[in-house]
Amino acid sequence: MPESQENRYKQLLEHIFFDEAFGAYKAGDTEIEFAREDIAKAAKKRKIKLPKNLGDIPYAIRYRTPMPKRILETQPEGMEWTIEGAGRARYKFCLVAISRIMPDPNLRAIKVPDATPEIIGAYALNDEQALLAKVRYNRLIDIFLGVTAYSLQNHMRTTVKGIGQIEIDEVYVAIDRQGVQYVIPVQAKGGKDQLSVVQTKQDLACCAQKFPSLVCRSVSAQFMGDDRIAMFEVAVEDERVVIAEQRHYRLVPSKDITPEDLQTYRGR
Repeated sequence: MPESQENRYKQLLEHIFFDEAFGAYKAGDTEIEFAREDIAKAAKKRKIKLPKNLGDIPYAIRYRTPMPKRILETQPEGMEWTIEGAGRARYKFCLVAISRIMPDPNLRAIKVPDATPEIIGAYALNDEQALLAKVRYNRLIDIFLGVTAYSLQNHMRTTVKGIGQIEIDEVYVAIDRQGVQYVIPVQAKGGKDQLSVVQTKQDLACCAQKFPSLVCRSVSAQFMGDDRIAMFEVAVEDERVVIAEQRHYRLVPSKDITPEDLQTYRGR
């Protein structure tokens, strides 16, 4: 994100957070609601040029850039401010326990024969699309979770009660050997975007409402470079997003998987 754009976004959110006409933060507050139209009002008051998509402002703070410094200074130790959906065209600053979905750099990567069609790699438009394609063509959901999974819908946009409109990067349905059926929302991030605990909560809430008869298992995937993909199964415990399982996979030509590699995997 260009620095000038990042600064504009931060100025607008800081204004909404502290200005009496909007958030008017006071010590001890844990939630501050605001509407999408408040962003336009704040921009008019601060004489700041708005982007065409107002929703990009809270999105950027969720995934690409930290909160404004002045807002960060109000965080108690062990807590952090996030921005969550609060209904149609509404948002809220929420003070929550610090939680991170980040790859463990010391985890060994499991080699998987790369089944990605070369033409997909040639024409994938961005990191997120490339990552979703690699996960799909290499059946990494099946490998990671130990189920048979099928892609149901890519970039599913829907409305969730109490949250508003959301978008899930990809939704799978799956079945295991005992006949248990699952719905698996997948969050994918490439480049400098960070995996989001807010998006994880939204994905889980959506699946609980839309697929109440299926077991929900939320998965996050992230490029780490060197054809390595970090896979996480995440859950919510006591309002915190926690990592239930983490594995790293490296997509390689079959000839690069040695007998020693296979022996190592058998011993795990």
